[in-house]
Amino acid sequence: MRILGINALFHDPAAALVIDGRVVAAAEEERFSRRKHGKRPVPFSAWELPEKAAAWCLERAGLRPQDLDAVAYSFDPALARPADQMGLDDPWDHLRLTYAREAPGFLRTALPGLDPEAVRFVPHHMAHAASGAFATDDAGADTSSVLVLDGRGERASHLAARRVHHRLEPLAAQDLPHSLGLVYEELTEHLGFLRSSDEFKVMALASYGRPRMREELRRYVYPTGDGGFHAAGVPWRELCPPRGPQEAWTQDHADVAASAQAVLEETLLDLVRWLHGQTHDALLTLAGGVALNCVANARIAREGPFSRVWVQPAAGDAGTALGGAMLLAAGGGDEVAPMGGADLGRDWSDAELGAWLKTAAVPFERPPDIAAAVAEALAGNAIVAWFQGRSEYGPRALGHRSLLAHPGHAGNLERLNDVKGREQFRPVAPMVLADRAAEIFTGRLPSPYMLFVHEVAPEWRDRIPAVVHVDGTARIQTVDRAAEPLVARMLEEFERRTGLPVVVNTSLNTAGRPMVDDPRDALECFGSTPVDLLAIGPYAVRRGGFFTADSQDSQSVRRSAR
Repeated sequence: MRILGINALFHDPAAALVIDGRVVAAAEEERFSRRKHGKRPVPFSAWELPEKAAAWCLERAGLRPQDLDAVAYSFDPALARPADQMGLDDPWDHLRLTYAREAPGFLRTALPGLDPEAVRFVPHHMAHAASGAFATDDAGADTSSVLVLDGRGERASHLAARRVHHRLEPLAAQDLPHSLGLVYEELTEHLGFLRSSDEFKVMALASYGRPRMREELRRYVYPTGDGGFHAAGVPWRELCPPRGPQEAWTQDHADVAASAQAVLEETLLDLVRWLHGQTHDALLTLAGGVALNCVANARIAREGPFSRVWVQPAAGDAGTALGGAMLLAAGGGDEVAPMGGADLGRDWSDAELGAWLKTAAVPFERPPDIAAAVAEALAGNAIVAWFQGRSEYGPRALGHRSLLAHPGHAGNLERLNDVKGREQFRPVAPMVLADRAAEIFTGRLPSPYMLFVHEVAPEWRDRIPAVVHVDGTARIQTVDRAAEPLVARMLEEFERRTGLPVVVNTSLNTAGRPMVDDPRDALECFGSTPVDLLAIGPYAVRRGGFFTADSQDSQSVRRSAR
């Protein structure tokens, strides 16, 4: 079967294509439109579809809309209830339901030739669940447990389920208005950050605080012991004053973040233990926006009853495009294969990248080995923009659209945050070869998608200070040589020069902008930030010559690279 998955209703619109059970392509609309998260999650934007992402997915496979057997739309309006009946204060929520019901017609307009009868409404949390249960490459996935937590779906905010071969069996759900995701969103807004966007900043800020408000929060957020929870009505203003977007954060702000993080983790652990008590499975998969909380994930892996935990790298709503397509594929009899990696987006050949650089009239060179050239620059404390292969699906830069730096200089944290224009309390992450990780980091290994935090061994903290958070942890990416040979070679070359098997890896973008996706994005980012080297495919563009593209030397360099 040829199935296109669509996520559109709330936020992070995305498309994914699954053919005969195999993932062919997946991409978020923001990478094409250059609007962070694709759109704001308000009812008035619910009609907007991931038109560019969907068109690209079809183009990648050489398909036309009329060639599709089905389109999975990851929301089922038949399951929804009016907002006031669910205890939600959202007087315009009925627009979402109207737009969802009309989605088949909207999709026919966006994808001319599509039969609207091919559109299937997939329950939102079942799509999330499938994105975990069917996408994992764990050998024990055939019978495994899955936990979904986010802000909201049609009428719930949580789903506990079990995969049994080709089926997903729901076990429990938490009805709205109780929602761990919405509570965390409320706190994000209270702390002066952008709701449904900046929740990860709250997680980072929590490391600077003490959970001294935990007891008060437990009155409003707690597990109910039956696979559900209470999470509503938190009086944030009574706990600490709100923070304006441009105001400095205070210790009270950090403490309330730490307290919220603590009760979130406690509640998640109770849900995980209840689920294991129902299934006794070894493997747990996680999805939904709450599953992007890598601190909570690490605690689930460390203290929970499951021996293995796998998290969908596109755990937020973007992942429901993939999950919806996988769920229909499994239900249609296809043997659904694991996603294989997060590199499911666009790429360009070496010749195409060279043509981009020539058109841009920038000086560039083609070193004998781009990995060695980047390692040499990093060893000299350069900041490198790394643009290689297919772009990532999900919010993490995983060695395809990354900013790289030397981890041994503590000042590189502040330097990178300045380059990206973001808050100084936010950490940057290390990438490390999978077979070296256990020497330096303690926690769930391997960790290829940066979805767990790890303790940094005390003897390494002074050696790689740029990637050590204030609490002594790091959100690591382990690199498998077979899966990422170019990144692995760069890491090996860097260690040969510095003795450090770790490189700083953060996303290739600036604050408020989507991650770089195409060559134009890469050149614009490089030209507007103090990055020293752009490694784009096999080519290197250096800061020193970037603004002298008409010089005789740069022209000869371009000729030599042909």
